[in-house]
Amino acid sequence: MKKLQLFLIALVFSFQAIGQNYPQEVIDASHSISSHTLMGYLDEMCHPKYEGRGAGSSGYDSIANWVVQNLKQWGVKPLGDKNSYLQEFNHPYTQINSAGAVELFIVQNGDTLKKEYSIPDQYFPGSNSDSGEVLAEVVYVGFGITAPNLGYDDYKGIDVKGKIVVFASESPAKSDHPDVEKWVPYSLHQYKFKNALEKGAAGVLYVGTIANPSIHFQKGMIYAHIGPEVVNDLFYGTGKDYEATKNNIHEKMKPSSMKLNKTARIVTSTKHFSNNKTANIIGIVEGNDPELKNEVILIGAHLDGQGNPGVHLPGALDNGTGVADIMEVARALSQLKEKPKRSVAFIFIGAEESGLIGSNYFVNNPTFPKEKTVCFINLDMVGNGTGLALWGGESYPEILEPFKKANNDFVHRDFSTSLARMPRTRPRSDAAVFLKAGYKAVSVSTTNRVKPVNYHHPKDTPQLTVTPEIMEDASKMLFLGVWNLANR
Repeated sequence: MKKLQLFLIALVFSFQAIGQNYPQEVIDASHSISSHTLMGYLDEMCHPKYEGRGAGSSGYDSIANWVVQNLKQWGVKPLGDKNSYLQEFNHPYTQINSAGAVELFIVQNGDTLKKEYSIPDQYFPGSNSDSGEVLAEVVYVGFGITAPNLGYDDYKGIDVKGKIVVFASESPAKSDHPDVEKWVPYSLHQYKFKNALEKGAAGVLYVGTIANPSIHFQKGMIYAHIGPEVVNDLFYGTGKDYEATKNNIHEKMKPSSMKLNKTARIVTSTKHFSNNKTANIIGIVEGNDPELKNEVILIGAHLDGQGNPGVHLPGALDNGTGVADIMEVARALSQLKEKPKRSVAFIFIGAEESGLIGSNYFVNNPTFPKEKTVCFINLDMVGNGTGLALWGGESYPEILEPFKKANNDFVHRDFSTSLARMPRTRPRSDAAVFLKAGYKAVSVSTTNRVKPVNYHHPKDTPQLTVTPEIMEDASKMLFLGVWNLANR
């Protein structure tokens, strides 16, 4: 018995020693990944000439070409359509010509007061709004939902024809509600706006000041996103508080729609291109094992940003950081003389911000077999904090361990993980798209944020939202973890 115990102990130590024996070339390649280079990529992606990288724009086409030229230079082979790096798909695009306007008219003591609001803190023009102007009475309609099967209708008993409606995102059912899944179809932006049009609304003021390209263009729909100051002004004089009213809907699951006794004006200047295309960019570093090279580890990050809805949105943290991190991994892997056994592919995803369109297109039109895909590793907003994570890793120990090892051996950051779970509400990441399609999907992330996020905001710049050191360590862990995984 004692001899068996000694043998097992020796065996464990021998496996640990073998596992820690990284080739010197791999160690040198990991050291070549630097925050300086990563920030250089990031500065380029955030330049105003790329128009915020809005999917379908000429700016996105230009940044896609920049990525392709880098892949070519490094020797990463194309894996898109027709022996190219591009996987094109249809994607309508709306060009915003100006910031437009949001104004409110309040009658007080017989006088009409006009208040004008400013972009970006008080409002954003709708990224896919129709072009035009609407001046009309404003009506609050809760979440903008008509759900007969759930016994709920925000529009019941209130006339909105020719008026501007105000509603919030999501639904009355919070994420912990036992029946939240039943409400998901009604929480989608495109449903809410289509419903408003069908009810005769002339315009929408959508609560929440974030630029949002995922609301699809609908002819005749003029809208803008509004922040807390505008909302509070709309509720002024009604005797009710907006947040309290919204919470009451959540608690009682009953509508609380009302006239606000005010008039608003929304002005937009846009041009819609219905016959338009955009693309994913896909490349591969082929493995060196005759059989295992047919298995592929797929790493992805969405390349598109929120565009330029009247103001430039750099999209540094979201998601220039994820793109920069995997670019460095692609460069470092491609430069190895001794490639890993399995192949490693890189997908720079288009139209994520438009509703996860690029990732959905890929899983329905994969450029290599799904059954040969070891896993999908997603990077989104990976560059702000002091810790690292592989979310979803607990569900796949064979994927988790190579990354834990990479962190323990070289990076030495706090490391977190979790189970892979499909969200109960609408999916919000490319990882969820791959998970739903039956892929093993995990996400490299950073934890313990130390800077403001500035989500979908002009202040999402490399200087204000990104910590270069954690970007470097995330990229190094990804490179070493993928090398470990590819050689198992």
